[in-house]
Amino acid sequence: MDATENKVPKHIGIIMDGNRRFAKRLVLKPWKGHEFGAKKIEEVLEWCREFKVKELTLYALSIENFDRPKREFDFLMDLSRKELDGLKSDKRIMKEGIKINFIGRIWMLAEDLQEKIHAIMEKTKNNADFMLNFAVAYGGRAEIIDATKKIAEAVKNGNLKIEDINEEVFRKNIYLESEPDLIIRTGGEKRVSGFLLWQGSYAELFWTDSLWPEFSKDDFQKALIDYSERERRFGR
Repeated sequence: MDATENKVPKHIGIIMDGNRRFAKRLVLKPWKGHEFGAKKIEEVLEWCREFKVKELTLYALSIENFDRPKREFDFLMDLSRKELDGLKSDKRIMKEGIKINFIGRIWMLAEDLQEKIHAIMEKTKNNADFMLNFAVAYGGRAEIIDATKKIAEAVKNGNLKIEDINEEVFRKNIYLESEPDLIIRTGGEKRVSGFLLWQGSYAELFWTDSLWPEFSKDDFQKALIDYSERERRFGR
């Protein structure tokens, strides 16, 4: 079956798991696996464009990742700087109309990283052909708490009535309004680990044993085909 001949999800979320295990398999320091994982993102972007997926959200850095050993965390931050510089200078981003968004508690990052992130979002804000979201310093529970605080502040300031709070109001106060049709997790684990808890409440889930750096086009197509064969009922 050819995935291109079936219904394709408009928005895919991916939990990129397995970088450290991949590095250990190669007898490298665990944190070196993140370099392999970063390279995989470009391939997945190409596959999304090929199969007409319009939006991709990647779980890049969780709040829990801040508790990683200092050497690994510092490596991750330096790699992030390199990748952000690459995104900003990549002419394909503007040529292909890719809008890049970062969601999460960005304020937890070093100031220079925050500046790079905001510069990329500002540069690509008017692009509309494809949306690429990076969940950084992200946690699904944290997102819900932050949205609740924003709504509470609006009520406190008299800008919102309690009786007017509904799902639409909540949706407008979370980090990301759009909802994934399909969430893929690599690495063999079968849990969402706090990824897009609100937005992904009706997303289809696909698990693969492939570690993120070895996630292949064949794995991606299997996920699309699996999605196309499901009947989405949304609780009905």
